[in-house]
Amino acid sequence: MRGAVAITATLIVLQNLGVNIGGLLAFGGVGGIAIGLAAQDICKNMFGGFTIYFDRPFSVGDWIRSPDRDIEGKVEQIGWRVTAIRTFNKRLLYVPNSVFTTIALENPSRMSHRRIYEHIGVRYSDVGSLPKILEEIKAYLKQNKDIDQDQTLMVNLDEFADSSVNFFIYVLTHTTNWAEYHQVKERVMFEINEIIERNNSEIAFPTRTLHINNEMALNELR
Repeated sequence: MRGAVAITATLIVLQNLGVNIGGLLAFGGVGGIAIGLAAQDICKNMFGGFTIYFDRPFSVGDWIRSPDRDIEGKVEQIGWRVTAIRTFNKRLLYVPNSVFTTIALENPSRMSHRRIYEHIGVRYSDVGSLPKILEEIKAYLKQNKDIDQDQTLMVNLDEFADSSVNFFIYVLTHTTNWAEYHQVKERVMFEINEIIERNNSEIAFPTRTLHINNEMALNELR
């Protein structure tokens, strides 16, 4: 305010002294526009910083990612202009705060569970054993303490594929820790393989069956 009052008083004095201040005002207007345009991005980033501060979509230490942009990593610092994110290759990524007001953002650090959703196929010759296999897998998952029994638990036949009969498992783990989750998933997958083998069945792999007509084969040999 003191600066504005001083400039206004100076212009009034110059005008009273007979100085044409029209050109000076025009120059000041152009300069103001230039400064406004230059400060536009700064204002956007500061507004983005306020948005992050009040909405709290993430905090320092959270792992965030955006499906709209190639942004993923751990938040190390939130400033008024930029947010610093440590990517998985250990590089520091500085993202202007205004970006976060225009993109969709995921915060996996605040997830409540982690999901195991896998498709597994057995041979067509093992279709007769599949109902028992699915029943035993479901029983195993229902007594597994690493699986949240209050969440969706599904083990069902899914499709008749080209070289396998596929079923899927869908469960949610208690842990959200990435390393612990993969240990739980590993144990589940090994146990499923053992259940399949105990029922004299095998996990399928791509195969092709060739049927030969005996009469046509004999005619070709002649």
